[in-house]
Amino acid sequence: MLWKAVISSLLIILFYGATQTNGEKYPVVMWHGMGDTCCFPFSLGSIKKLLEQELNQTYVKSLRIGSNMIMDYESGFFIHPNKQLDYVCQELAKDEKLKDGYNAIGFSQGGQFLRALAQRCPLPPMKVLISMGGQHQGVFGLPKCPSLSSKTCEYIRRILNTAAYEEWAQMDLVQATYWHDPLKERDYIAHSTFLADINNEVFTNGLYAEHLNRLDKFVMVKFLNDTIVQPKESQWFEFYKPGQDKEILPLKESKVYEQLGLKQMDINQKLVFLATEGDHLQFDRKWFLENIIPLLSQERK
Repeated sequence: MLWKAVISSLLIILFYGATQTNGEKYPVVMWHGMGDTCCFPFSLGSIKKLLEQELNQTYVKSLRIGSNMIMDYESGFFIHPNKQLDYVCQELAKDEKLKDGYNAIGFSQGGQFLRALAQRCPLPPMKVLISMGGQHQGVFGLPKCPSLSSKTCEYIRRILNTAAYEEWAQMDLVQATYWHDPLKERDYIAHSTFLADINNEVFTNGLYAEHLNRLDKFVMVKFLNDTIVQPKESQWFEFYKPGQDKEILPLKESKVYEQLGLKQMDINQKLVFLATEGDHLQFDRKWFLENIIPLLSQERK
């Protein structure tokens, strides 16, 4: 029955040859969230190793803001996103390994920062953007601050609850730049120095929509049991209806759906909505391998 074994082997080779390739993958750029750094071995350091292992040793760049780990950690709280974006745009442009394009994964606030990067910094080209718990419509509440310092968390909470739209808060505190108070929509649009701009809510920047639509995929991951992001629907680009903080306005009914070109991306099947059980940024290896790795596995052209 040797012929049966040969045929069986050929079928296995054909099947796996069609689904698993060893070709060169696009590099991956990662941006960490608040209270994290580029390279902690228990967070992004371990994910970097996993990506390299699963993507044929592709180049993985975990963004570090500044010259050292301390500055990188502090950047998540105290360096304005616009300054961080300018810095990252320059760093990516200098990296020869990224010149033909790259995929990107943002964790928590790193998700909206990378999305802003796609809109403002189209070269080198971003191919697939994966936002892991990113708050694309902002937050209104910070019940559990994922920080190494509880004092820092409490300090941030007090400011956001009382003075988020003061000029000094907008300039000195990262979380104020994406604080979205549905009870004060006019204040938000008038004084937000980051989120209202990248969501085309101050005025419509056609380039933002054009650049975003150049993505092959925009993947948004929502954590179903999230106790940090309020509302958790912001991870799928949804938010409270203006004037209250209970009812969620579906994305397709929001102004940003058309203003930012998300409708066109939806039509072109470029928007991907994923969900997983767990609190903020809590996911297991099996889920990541089954859901995220395939999105990063296309071969470079």
